[in-house]
Formats: sequence, C-alpha cells, structure tokens
Amino acid sequence: MIEKREFYINGAWVAPETPNDCEVIDPSTEEAVAVISLGSAADIDKAVAAAKAAFPAWMETPPAERLALVEKLLDVYLARSEEMAQAMTLAMGAPIDMSRNNQVGAGTFHIKEFIAAAKNFEFIRPLSDRAPNDRIVYEPVGVCGLITPWNWPMNQITLKVVAAAVAGCTMVLKPSEESPLDAMLFAELMHEAGFPPGVFNLVNGDGMGAGTALTGHPDVDMVSFTGSTRAGIAISKNAADTLKRVHLELGGKGANIIFADADEKAVKRGVIDMMQNTGQSCNAPSRMLVQREIYEQAVEGAAAMANRIAVGDPHEEGRHIGPVVNKAQWQKIQDLIQKGIDEGARLVAGGTGLPDGFNRGYYVKPTVFADVTNDMTIAREEIFGPVLSIIPFDTEEEAIAITNDTVYGLTNYIQTQDAARANRVALKVRSGMVEMNGQSRSFGSPFGGMKQSGNGREGGVFGIEDFLEIKAIGGWAND
Repeated sequence: MIEKREFYINGAWVAPETPNDCEVIDPSTEEAVAVISLGSAADIDKAVAAAKAAFPAWMETPPAERLALVEKLLDVYLARSEEMAQAMTLAMGAPIDMSRNNQVGAGTFHIKEFIAAAKNFEFIRPLSDRAPNDRIVYEPVGVCGLITPWNWPMNQITLKVVAAAVAGCTMVLKPSEESPLDAMLFAELMHEAGFPPGVFNLVNGDGMGAGTALTGHPDVDMVSFTGSTRAGIAISKNAADTLKRVHLELGGKGANIIFADADEKAVKRGVIDMMQNTGQSCNAPSRMLVQREIYEQAVEGAAAMANRIAVGDPHEEGRHIGPVVNKAQWQKIQDLIQKGIDEGARLVAGGTGLPDGFNRGYYVKPTVFADVTNDMTIAREEIFGPVLSIIPFDTEEEAIAITNDTVYGLTNYIQTQDAARANRVALKVRSGMVEMNGQSRSFGSPFGGMKQSGNGREGGVFGIEDFLEIKAIGGWAND
C-alpha cells in the first residue's frame, strides 16, 4: 500500500492540517493501492499564502530564467517517465503501453510546445509603428488555482502548470483524487528542477472540499479548470463573488461527419479514436454521422471494428483498452447503454455487463449503436466511456444541423475527399477545434471549445496568453 499523506507547499512536503484519509482504487482490480489525505480549507489557505508570497519575485524573474527552469523540468520529466507511466496506469487504468506512449508523451509534447512558444514571446511589445511611445505589456495574472482531471493527467497538468510558470504566475494545483500519484510525482519533478519555493504548490482534495475552497479564495486571481460541465458551472458561480478570471475546459459530444466519398479507413479510424483511453476523452468523436449512401456499410464496419478491440489488464503490455476509472463511472455507462436500448437505438456491438472473461474490475464492452436519432439520451449526454452512436444523414446541410444541435462545442471531425466541402463544413460547425480526414492539429495549435465545452485555449502561445493580463502604456520613453 502506497501512503501519500503530505502536500507540497512552499517548497516542502508538509502534513495536512486535519488528516482525512482517502483510498486510491486500482480500477482493474477494485482494490485499494494507495492512501492519500484530502485537503481542507486550512490547507488551501496555507498553499495560497505561499503562492501569494512568492508571486512578486517570480513575476520579476526574467522570462529567460523562468524558461531555463522549464527546460530543466523537461529533462527530469523524461528521466522519470517510467515512474510516471506506472503511476497513471495504477490509479486511472490506462494500459501501460498507452501510459508510456500517449499519457506520458502528452506531457512531453506540451512542455516542448511551451518552450518553443516562450522563446519567441514578447512580454513587452510596441502597439504599432504609428505609436512609437505606446507599449503593450503582458504580465502575469497572479496566483492561479489549477484543477485537473484524472483521464489525461499529465496532459492537463503540463498544459496548466508550465503555461502558468512561463507567464510568471504562481499556483496551487489540486489534481483529481482519482489519480493523485502522478501529480505528486510531478511535484517532485518541479522541486528537482529547482522552481523557487511557493511558485508551485500541490494540495490533494475533492471538489466539494479543497476545490470549493480554492476556487472561491479571495487571494486566488484566476482558476483554470478541466473537467465536467456540471463542475465548471459550479466553479464559475463560486468564483463570481471575487470576480476572478475563470478558464474552463469542459465536456464534449463531438460529431464525426463521414460523407459518402470519405476514404476507406474513415469508419475504422473513427471507432479507434472513440475507443482510445476507453472512451474517456472530452474530445472523443462519440457521434458518427454517416451519409445515407454508405450508412449500412459503415454500421457493419464499425461493429466489426468494435468487436476486434481487445479489453485487457492495464498492467500488461499490448494493444488493448483498460477499465474505466471507478465504479460510479462504470455504473453511469451501463445505465446509458441500457437507456440507448430502451429508447430504440439498434445495438450492433457490445452492450451492458462485463466483457467476457472478467469478473471484477470496471471494464466496459466496446459498444456501438446504430439508428440513433439526435434527440436520444446517448446522443445528448457525454457518456465518457467506449460507446459510439451512429446517426444517418442525407445532405451536407442536415449534417451541419445535427452536428451543431448540442450544448457542447469542443471538437468535430470531417471525412470527405472534396476539399472545398471539407473547408466549407469546417467553417460552419460550432466547435473550438475541427479535424479533417484523420489529420490532427499541429504543434502549437490551441485546445479549447465553445458553448458548454468551455472558454479557454490551452497549448503553445495561446496557453501562455491565458495566464497573462494586458497592460497598455502610453508615453513610453524610448532609449
């Protein structure tokens, strides 16, 4: 049993003010593998005070020196990548090969991305050639409360922590209590990299306790949260009294529009993308919209692909998906699969219950529904599991209407060999991101959504800007 009952505050590991133990469960065995403490409002007060005290000096630290520490962080992150992979597999159930390549790799990608962006970032720049004595100054927001989820831990922690550090902000991180071991290891890496005391602080806790104390704290200038839309709404309300900036990365219900002229791998690719990380990704293409001419062929292909996806022990190497994160999530997914059946969708792969060969663990069958209509529950709600809904459409206009008929707007996908149509549809779907024909977004591209998918942009220069205030100065004295 791993015991991690301390918090990282002001450059040291300290005991909680009021010990409150919480077990960390391995979702593949349903057994406790670690014990952590959940922080209280007093612990948050201590961490925020440390961040507030450290802010003036960190703000005034030259950007090149802040960047040098981030570069050191990358070195220690890479050196301890196997520990990080094992921590994520143990607590949130990502298969170990995926943890090594994708989960750890996401953190590597974003740290490198911020290093590249920071090298060319002008914190003080002229307004324009016509205003030689005006300067636009980008300065740090201040003390930031960072709340990260369990599904892509290093992806989200690096997107927030590294951007805030480059910008000159100090911070308090509250990771998900479902996946705290990787975050505590990350705190060790920040310490090893040499970040000054108080710049980075970590307090474990749940949303109702530590999360509420952090997001409403009067000395926190900004909250950056990734998680459910429900929690994002609650955080916005709690933060409103202090008028702090709130940056939200929330849920999604992405549409994958497959036109009749899509490439032959489009359906297979869509199923694989949906099932990755056991469907626990906010940008998953969970609604597959298929043009009527190829609809039955696509349904058959999607079912066949889902039936080929192996479900297995996350601690074993190989290409398979693992369990979902906990019992509550497993039961929610089971209820929604049953709801799809009850509402008349055609089940063509998977279904309720544990996959064959399992009698414990939070494993879900890769599931595909056909003949879904966009008013069904499985087409409206974010399931956050390996469940794909296939919806037929006839015209381009109908596909766009179905795509936009959702409260979410994170990522949509387009599959067509007609370049003009691809561009046209990409401009009409309402989402923060669009990916076409299997081509993912490039290095430095922002991650973020519209509507109830949130309001922030993470990654590269856009992510740094989210942690900066803009100051306009007139009458600047030129040297």
